[in-house]
Amino acid sequence: MHAMLSIDIGTTSTKVILYNGNGQVAASANNGYPLYQTTPGMAEENPADIYQAVLTGIQTVITACPDLSVGGLSFSAAMHSLILLDDTYQPLTRMYTWADNRAKQAAAAFRARPDAHDLYVRTGTPLQPMTPLAKICWLQQTQPALIQATRWFADIKSYVLYRLTGQFVLDYSLANATGLFNLHELNWDPLALKIARITTDQLPQLVDTTTVLTGLRPELATKWQLDPQTPIVVGASDGCLSNLGLNALQPGVAALTIGTSGAVRVVTDQPQLDAHGRLFCYYLAPDRWVVGGPVNNGGNVLAWVRDQLFTPERDHYGKQTLAYLSDLIAQVPAGSHGLLMHPYLNGERAPLWDANARGAYFGLTAQHTRADMARAALEGVTFNLYHVAQLVQQLTGPFVSLQATGGFANSAPWRQLLTDIFDMPVTIPTNFESTCLGAALLGWQRLGDVTDLTASAEFVGPETTLQPDPTAAATYQKLAPLYTELARTYQPLFQQLAEFH
Repeated sequence: MHAMLSIDIGTTSTKVILYNGNGQVAASANNGYPLYQTTPGMAEENPADIYQAVLTGIQTVITACPDLSVGGLSFSAAMHSLILLDDTYQPLTRMYTWADNRAKQAAAAFRARPDAHDLYVRTGTPLQPMTPLAKICWLQQTQPALIQATRWFADIKSYVLYRLTGQFVLDYSLANATGLFNLHELNWDPLALKIARITTDQLPQLVDTTTVLTGLRPELATKWQLDPQTPIVVGASDGCLSNLGLNALQPGVAALTIGTSGAVRVVTDQPQLDAHGRLFCYYLAPDRWVVGGPVNNGGNVLAWVRDQLFTPERDHYGKQTLAYLSDLIAQVPAGSHGLLMHPYLNGERAPLWDANARGAYFGLTAQHTRADMARAALEGVTFNLYHVAQLVQQLTGPFVSLQATGGFANSAPWRQLLTDIFDMPVTIPTNFESTCLGAALLGWQRLGDVTDLTASAEFVGPETTLQPDPTAAATYQKLAPLYTELARTYQPLFQQLAEFH
């Protein structure tokens, strides 16, 4: 096979992996960038920082393997990003990420429309502030001069590909997550464009996820010692490619990811839409659609626990944060001595779809310890994903297996409590970088190295399958309804709390 450079432009960092002709990792790099959150609801990043992370990552892996001839590049990117560009493709703004909630009033206006469900059915995207559709409407209302100065509305991948090749394109998968795309027609949606008050000639050219670009800018080709005509496969979104990289393509095979945020997803052979608009439906490849629900609160909740409840000076965890907390959590029994946590520290997408959602501990007593609170936080993240999984199964059918990946898998106690809460076997690949592998597989299929995406089974590598502990699973089956009922009870109060910044 061709050696493949796989580039995953993520929320907090860009990962670049060079796979050799046997599908094995030859070299990898991971370069981060700051997230700006200086005002309530803000979550922005600098496009130049992200582009530099892409360049640095590619340079690092190519330098590490001077004798390996790169046969192609393939891209993944996080969903829902928005950058406003001028007529020379220069950013007029920082990038608004999916986590930016300032468009919540615009999203609320969508949901109040008489054609709200029709808009969801056309786009497959829940009507929430995460979407570029909502963000554009918010900017139309709050910064009309900025909108007037804007020539192009881009996402991070279309921006990076333009800087690499001079071609301004967006794949169906990421377009599907904008709220501006008709998933039935595979084209920009007239109703959504009318609501946003923009036109198709302000948006990138739509292309399929297996489209090949050529014409790498000469200065980059020379620097990396690549042929300028090296195929660049446009690729898809990170969530969709994660299913591919986990070999979660068959009916009933679900993929679960917990990184900074999280998601539960399954692949179907045709679009499937939730009657209540609570789940997304996004394009992956011809006859392959990804149905699921994303959550805002994953590993970032563990980071909050670390920063607010523990200190390096007192707890001596140094750089071994996850290992230190995992050791503490392992000493606490399932259920955290009757303590529940709603992990809604950053608003919430599925299952609540409420930008005003607020976190809380329930059942706290004087006997509870910081270790109890840490475990309850991880259980809360996982209960939330379990709730999302129930919604997905109602739409697509019961899960027969669960493939899990993400940074959480580095914590043995978190892996086990997830298995116990879901009360089913959970398979975790040794290679956690499922999104990069998914992008590489899409590239290999396009270049003819694999005949079908189901070949992903050959590349996932060694796996570990965990079995639920019956006692812990029984405890969680009792607590899960309490968790859900508490969320339902207190959600009507979130708006009032949100008014007290």
